[in-house]
Amino acid sequence: MHFHVIFSVQPASRRNALLVLLLATRCSILANKAEDEDYEDIQTNKTWVMAPKLHEGEVTQILNKLLEGYDNKLRPDIGVRTTIIETDIYVNSIGPVDPINMEYTIDIFFAQTWHDDRLKFNSSAKVLMLNSNMVGKIWIPDTVFRNSKKSDAHWITTPNRLLRIWNDGRILYTLRLTINAECYLQLHNFPMDEHSCPLVFSSYAYPKNEIEYRWKKNPVKVADQRYWRLFQFSFIGLRNSTGVAQTQSGEYITMTVFFNLSRRMGYFTIQTYIPCILTVVLSWVSFWINKDSVPARTSLGITTVLTMTTLSTIARKSLPKVSYVTAMDLFVSVCFIFVFAALMEYGTLHYFTGNRKVKKANKVKQNKSKSAAVQCFPGSTLVHVNNISHLREQNEEYGYPCLEGKHCASFFCCFEDCRSGTWKEGRIHIRVSKIDSYSRIFFPTAFALFNLVYWIAYLYL
Repeated sequence: MHFHVIFSVQPASRRNALLVLLLATRCSILANKAEDEDYEDIQTNKTWVMAPKLHEGEVTQILNKLLEGYDNKLRPDIGVRTTIIETDIYVNSIGPVDPINMEYTIDIFFAQTWHDDRLKFNSSAKVLMLNSNMVGKIWIPDTVFRNSKKSDAHWITTPNRLLRIWNDGRILYTLRLTINAECYLQLHNFPMDEHSCPLVFSSYAYPKNEIEYRWKKNPVKVADQRYWRLFQFSFIGLRNSTGVAQTQSGEYITMTVFFNLSRRMGYFTIQTYIPCILTVVLSWVSFWINKDSVPARTSLGITTVLTMTTLSTIARKSLPKVSYVTAMDLFVSVCFIFVFAALMEYGTLHYFTGNRKVKKANKVKQNKSKSAAVQCFPGSTLVHVNNISHLREQNEEYGYPCLEGKHCASFFCCFEDCRSGTWKEGRIHIRVSKIDSYSRIFFPTAFALFNLVYWIAYLYL
C-alpha cells in the first residue's frame, strides 16, 4: 500500500512542509509493515492447506472401495508374474541356547513388503496406517520358519502386528515372534567351540515360480546386546544367504540368517578345569609321604581318584549324550589317568618293598650254602655266632634274593639281583626304593607338557 502526498511549499511555511513530509514517510513505512504481516499470514494458511487432515469417513470409504470385490485367497498378479517379497529382520534378543536339546530362542520383529495392485487408491494421503484387524481381509504371504520347533506370536495386549498400505499398492506387514529354532551344535572343541545357529524361512505353499523372497538393504539389525540371555556365549556376528529347497511339491526359495556364537569358558574353567588341575597336583603329595605310611598314601590316592570320577560326571551333565570325545572329555580323562597312575605308583612301590622284607626274613631262617648267600648278597659279610651263620648286610638296598638263571631281558630292570653277575651290560637299572624320587620329577613335567600341547592345540590351531 502506497500513500502519495501532494502539497505546495510557500516560502513562509517551509518548516510546516517539512513536518508534513516526515509524517507521510512514516505512514508509508507502517503500511509496508502491515502488508508484510498480511503476506506471512497468507503463507502460513497456504502451508496448513497443503497438509489437510484425513477424516475418518474418507479412510472408511477408501478401505470399503479397496475391499470391494477383493479376493484375499489369491496372491497379487496371479497368473501374470511372480510376487516379489522383500524381507528384513530386527533381532530383539537371542538366548538362551540349550545345548542339551540343541536349540536356541530368538525374539524378532519380522517385516515383509510386497506390491498388490488391487490395493492402489487415489487420495491426498499417501499411506494408511492400520492395525491387525485389517490383516485377515487382504492376502498376506504364508511364510514359515523351517527349522523352528516352537513359534509364538505376541498377543498381549493386542496382536503385535502392523499393516501399512501405500497409495501405489505397496504393503508393509510386520509382526513380533519368539521362536525356538534348531541349532545343531558340533561339540568336538567344547568348551572352546563356536557355532553358527541358523534361522530359515520360506513360503509354505508357493514355489519359487509363484513367490520369490529377497533381502532388503541392511536386512538384519540387532538391538542392544547387553540384555541378551547368552549366558555361556558371546555374539560375534551374523550373515544372511539365499538358497533353494528341493521338495516333492516343488522348489522353494529359502532365506537363512546365521547367528555366529562363541562359547565363554569362564564357567567351565571355574567348575571343571581348575578343580581337575588341583586334584592332580594333590595326588602328587603322596610322593613326599613316607612309603611305610600305607593308610595315609592309600586314602589320599583313593580320594583323588573318586574326586576325578565325580568331576567327570558333573562335566557331562551340561552336554548332550554325544558319542564322540570332546575337548573337555580329553582333559578330564588325562587328569584321571595322572591321578590313577599316582595311586598305582605307590601300589608298585609297596609291592616290591614289601616283598623284599618278606624274602629277607625268610632268607635268614633258611640254612643254605654260605657261598651262595654271599654271591646273592654282594657287599655282605657272614658272621659266625654259636655255630650259626648270620648274614650282616652292609647295604639294605641289596636285599633281594638272587633269582638263579634270571637274566635282564628288557632295557629297564628293577630287580636287585640284576646287579650281580646275571646283569647284562648296556641295561639301565631302576632302583625301586627311588621310584618316589623319579615320580616327583616325571609327573609334574609330563602334566605341564600335556597342558602346553592341549591349550595351544585347542585355542590357536
